[in-house]
Amino acid sequence: MFARSPTIINMKYCLFLCGMLISSFGFAQNSPEELVSNVSTATISKSSESEVTTNTKISLKTGLATYYARKFEGRRTTSGTRYRGKKLTAAHLSLPFGTIVTVTNLDNGKTVDVEVNDRGPHSKKYMIDLSEAAAKELGFYRKGQSRVEISYQLPEEES
Repeated sequence: MFARSPTIINMKYCLFLCGMLISSFGFAQNSPEELVSNVSTATISKSSESEVTTNTKISLKTGLATYYARKFEGRRTTSGTRYRGKKLTAAHLSLPFGTIVTVTNLDNGKTVDVEVNDRGPHSKKYMIDLSEAAAKELGFYRKGQSRVEISYQLPEEES
């Protein structure tokens, strides 16, 4: 009876537009700030005759970090290793396994280097999951989350 009422159709259309507007602003607020700086070419000498040249890019991102719950102790990570809370490890959605990430707590200035060995966090709110030991070193273990800056270095692919 009310399915084709102009009032109902207009209300559905308005709700759809409001939902689209809110979702577009919500995703923009949760995206981490990114600053990418190019580093000059690094030259590594293996012997007196051969030289290997690699271009690297240092990336800085700011966002929220959290840490693994204790129930994950001993479980396998995505890379195949077992999660150990006493090791300095982290989970990131896109960085390659084995990447060393420097994490700085913006509240107190403490810094720790962690190795990426898992995928996560699977929430748009957080950008990195840290192990229990890393959270303790950064000083936010019992707080649950902290605003951090992560920096990492990836080799540039040559075209």
